[in-house]
Amino acid sequence: LLYVAPERLLTPRFLELLTYAPVSLFAIDEAHCVSQWGHDFRPEYTALSVLHQRFPGIPRLALTATADDLTRREIREKLGLESSRTFLSSFDRPNIHYAIQEKNTPKKQLLEFLRDFDGEAGIVYCLSRASVEEHAMWLSKEGFKALPYHAGLGIAEKNNNQERFLREDGVIVVATVAFGMGIDKPDVRFVAHLDLPSSLEAYYQETGRAGRDGLPSSTLLLYGTQDVLRRRQMIQGGGSPDAIKRVEIQKLEALLGYAQTSSCRRQVLLSYFGETSVPCGNCDTCDVPPENWNATKAAQMFLSNVKRTGERFGVGHLIGVLLGKDDPRTIGLRHHQLSTYGVGKEIPELEWRGIARQLITLGLLVPDGEGHGSLLLGPRAWPVLKGEEEVWLRKEQPKAKKEKLSPRERAGKRVAAGSPEIKNPQVFEVLRTLRLGLAKAQGVPPYVIFHDSVLRQMASELPGTLAALGRISGVGKVKLEHYGNKFLEVLQGFSSGEKEMVEPKPAPTRERANSHLLESFMGASSSAAVRNDGLRRGASNSSAPVRTKSEKSTGRISLELAQGGLSPAQIAAERGLGVDTIFNHLAEFVADGELTFEEATHHDPEDAKVLERAFKSLPVEARSRLKPLYDALEGAYSYGAIRCYLASRGF
Repeated sequence: LLYVAPERLLTPRFLELLTYAPVSLFAIDEAHCVSQWGHDFRPEYTALSVLHQRFPGIPRLALTATADDLTRREIREKLGLESSRTFLSSFDRPNIHYAIQEKNTPKKQLLEFLRDFDGEAGIVYCLSRASVEEHAMWLSKEGFKALPYHAGLGIAEKNNNQERFLREDGVIVVATVAFGMGIDKPDVRFVAHLDLPSSLEAYYQETGRAGRDGLPSSTLLLYGTQDVLRRRQMIQGGGSPDAIKRVEIQKLEALLGYAQTSSCRRQVLLSYFGETSVPCGNCDTCDVPPENWNATKAAQMFLSNVKRTGERFGVGHLIGVLLGKDDPRTIGLRHHQLSTYGVGKEIPELEWRGIARQLITLGLLVPDGEGHGSLLLGPRAWPVLKGEEEVWLRKEQPKAKKEKLSPRERAGKRVAAGSPEIKNPQVFEVLRTLRLGLAKAQGVPPYVIFHDSVLRQMASELPGTLAALGRISGVGKVKLEHYGNKFLEVLQGFSSGEKEMVEPKPAPTRERANSHLLESFMGASSSAAVRNDGLRRGASNSSAPVRTKSEKSTGRISLELAQGGLSPAQIAAERGLGVDTIFNHLAEFVADGELTFEEATHHDPEDAKVLERAFKSLPVEARSRLKPLYDALEGAYSYGAIRCYLASRGF
């Protein structure tokens, strides 16, 4: 087998080389990248039709896991496969649980979600590089083994983080969509999106990286009003032809319809790809069916407020007027004199935000074309304002409180769901620790030794002989010869009853706790070879060099770290200072021209454009102050980032 990227294959020298090679088949993976309507369009894929022209006698196979009917037609057309046969397998991933929540306190919501996955591998997707860095650093501080991954990292760091994700247990990768293509780790237990994906295809592909071993896995998507506005602005402000923009809007609306559905999520998702199904019982809308309510009056209040304020303001200010807030901006604009001022006091602010998000989803409200964050009335708003049409919205369900369980109890409950019950989850964890040590010694990912499903069956059945161990599905003759005795030694220790099954004493890490258990069954000398030497949660490096006090100013130390590529959050962690303090340091050097806004904040140039548009939308007298710009951006950017931006403008 020869694996090659399209860019390399299309070079004249490589094509010439292929004429001398006995090629029997061209397999084009990720074929949806050929589609200009798709979420991963790569122009080089369209040039792969050269294979048909230069090698007409060699069979070609195009493969993709995410393509709707339009994309499938374009694959056939662009690759010269019009007369080929099409084979479709089901898009259903029945072991994956789908859930979507309104984004209110995203970090708190993510932590609540991660409670169920102590020590498990997963992926957290963010829209921007800066958000990736921020959340990876934050999760590390919260005790998780979290690593960043985005296109701005150096090749060595990206490769190292990817290898650790593949080879270690319990690694969480916080990433942009640059991560995942070609990743085939079977035991990814969860995928979380902290921002709205671009389409249902992108969502399906990214969530599909969970649970490839067939065991129960979960996904979570958090999104809010700002996410919807940002996605629409990205489409409208992009350089694509109008025809492509229309398709991108349609795909975004399909995703928003999925997010707002009151029906089974799996039914909606499969329907998009041309399949039908019954309610799955494995998504949040099946768990707790949502209610719809007649929101016509509330919608009229909001839409009327948009009109009366001149269609020039964002969600935060509009809700403030409806709630009757007497903040200086509202008074200064004389919005306290409007008929809509205070008419929405009976509805809580959080509920108003949900209403606004759904009105945007339905097209009753649209973002302004300049990207200032203002809301305009959409064409569908007028029949509602005139009382000619009703508006029914989904009632947000209060989030059920989770029962408080220890990590071990949660692991046992999770493992049992949808799979044979494990009589002792502790055995499974010890087997995983043994597997990790063997994998490290051989330089292979743990699943190459045994999949989790095999270890689960071992832990459930506790085989006492090699013959019994060999009868477990997934062991096989070769693996039995290589690893049988090592795993049997652990299993016999549990099954013999000679060792008392006790909860281990608290330890800094799951791996360390399980290593203690492993020692009790195999002896300290043998377990020493299989301990996890990776980074540990909360562990300090006693051999780290002692920092000496520098004569440099504290601000210049922060500058040098920023110039070395560290984000403000990383600098704060490195120096033991607050992030706001670091932003204050860096803003001074931005003002002096020693740093750019992007270098100081790790925001993209697109973020700078968003800030610039919001800045220019403010009255001249308000442009030098943090709060007006923060409000205009609806809290999408931190005060520290805004301070650096204003510094770049000379304020």
